Amino acid sequence: MQWHLKESACAGSIIAALAIGTATAQEQLPKGREAVEIKDGVYPASYFPNTEILGEQEMRITALGTGMPNQTKAAVSISFLVELGNGDKFIFDIGSGANGNLFSLRPDFEQIDKIFVSHLHVDHVGDFMGLHVGGWLSGRYTPLRVFAPSGSTPELGIKSYVDGMQQAYAWDLQTRTGALPDEGAKIEVTEFDYLQENEIVYQENGVTIRSWPAIHSLDGSVSYSLEWNDLKYVFGGDTYPNKWYVEYAKGADLASHEAFLPHDALAPYFGWDLSQATYVATRVHTEPAAFGKVMSEVQPRMALGCHSVLSPENYQAILEGVRTTYDGPLTLARDLQVINITKDQIVVREASVDDYALPPAVSQAYIDAPRSEEKSPSDQVLSGKWEGYTPPPMPDGN
Repeated sequence: MQWHLKESACAGSIIAALAIGTATAQEQLPKGREAVEIKDGVYPASYFPNTEILGEQEMRITALGTGMPNQTKAAVSISFLVELGNGDKFIFDIGSGANGNLFSLRPDFEQIDKIFVSHLHVDHVGDFMGLHVGGWLSGRYTPLRVFAPSGSTPELGIKSYVDGMQQAYAWDLQTRTGALPDEGAKIEVTEFDYLQENEIVYQENGVTIRSWPAIHSLDGSVSYSLEWNDLKYVFGGDTYPNKWYVEYAKGADLASHEAFLPHDALAPYFGWDLSQATYVATRVHTEPAAFGKVMSEVQPRMALGCHSVLSPENYQAILEGVRTTYDGPLTLARDLQVINITKDQIVVREASVDDYALPPAVSQAYIDAPRSEEKSPSDQVLSGKWEGYTPPPMPDGN
């Protein structure tokens, strides 16, 4: 599927906005792949990872996960990858199952080092350990940087979460440190006040990311905006409709916000009674008609609804609900949907990936990065080696 939103029929302006293809852009791609420029603003119907040079003025957003905590094969938990024409990459949430879709894109993991977390539900952070370790294995030789809110008490904030996670997989980190670059094992945490309103949480390389409170389950949930090159992406996370989103999401080129199943569809989907379904869909999350009301107020160039499983009947129920209150440009997000944004157009496609895609080759800088001594079992355990097997000799120089 390919969906175009064009604001100008002037081919000259489109070409100017998309004229890129520099040597620098080529160098930002995973090693061993060749990519081409997009000509005249005309994109292939499907996105094949690493075959397109991202424009210097362009933003690309890929849905790594759009579903529920009880994920399906086609709809894993919430995560979005944002890539910018300046080479920067950002991940917003990393829900359970999202790593498989991330790895299928074969990104340059040297650049996958910044994650922004909306809140600490497992369907938004369940693949955190996999991202940390998997990215380290696949080319990241610097610390993983994590930005996320505090909680109402210290133990409910991101610092406590990361400390606990590192303790939980301490054995894993110990075994790999030495074989892999030492710095890649580290995590740098930036915890900010979840109550701050539209304050800057990140500002580097021309990119500004702000946060504001969200209303969801407990205190400690936030939404984000990313601004770069006069383009604006808003990541809502999970939230009941709130005044902060309505105010701070305005001016967005792409505004994502949950468009949860309506209560009368949610009840049979989960096997819940109508009372429980109504509470969850309309008090903890945002049902489709409410999503539409929010977007009618925000008026983004495109509204992006997520956090559901878009089976045919669910898709129809959500779409009908949204269209009772909003008639603007709309995409209901599916996993591996790709959205390219320039000042002249927004193009929505789906990625075509290999189920067995291998990670990209690591860089020379990764190979040369400092490592401590490799770990080994104790002499007591090594004494149990079976004499019936002799491993082949190590290559020369090892």
